[in-house]
Amino acid sequence: MSAQINRLTPHLLTRGQIAACVAADLEEDWLVNLGIGMPTLIPEYIPPGRDVMFHSENGIIGMGPPPAPGEEDQDLISAGKGLVTLIPGGAYVNHTDSFAIARGGRLDCAVLGAFQVAANGDLCNWRLPNQTSGSVGGAMDIAVGAKRVFVTMSHTTREGDAKIVAERTYPLTAGGVVTKIYTDMAVIAVTPDGLVLEAIAPGLTADDVQAATGAPLDSANVGTISVAA
Repeated sequence: MSAQINRLTPHLLTRGQIAACVAADLEEDWLVNLGIGMPTLIPEYIPPGRDVMFHSENGIIGMGPPPAPGEEDQDLISAGKGLVTLIPGGAYVNHTDSFAIARGGRLDCAVLGAFQVAANGDLCNWRLPNQTSGSVGGAMDIAVGAKRVFVTMSHTTREGDAKIVAERTYPLTAGGVVTKIYTDMAVIAVTPDGLVLEAIAPGLTADDVQAATGAPLDSANVGTISVAA
């Protein structure tokens, strides 16, 4: 597996390109929670004029992209401790109120990272099997409360092992919650009938993606991801 991933490396999507893929799928008027890491890049790729509001569980509703140089506010940070901005009309809320939004089903979508996703939508993102402790944060509340869960991650581990599997082997965060997976190789929908390969990175084939995936993929109608040069 590792040798194959090395061969495909020139065709893998960058973190920014993955974030752009997610941004293209976020719909008008959605309230979207962004997890730490790659999801925080998404506001930079929202098309002008599209009204998508971002939520951070530490108490921001209306989180904007990172500030321009010289405009940083050290008191305005996301749950991942990254410097952010506040869009016009945005608000700061109590931490309890922020989680009430997540737990109360008011999030149209949550975008989270993951260590592993199973074919049935099981999400594993808080602890690796060889660790004695992990970092839960608000992922469990958010994943269960959101109407949709999009996952951003690399398609395989550094060792080349599949992170999308038939059945989970990592500690569970939330069962059956993942709606769609965005990786450096592909966009994959999680459906009641199994995993559907919707689009692949330019230069890859459906067979390439299947070989790096630990569960069957329906690739009958696969397209190619459009990425910026």
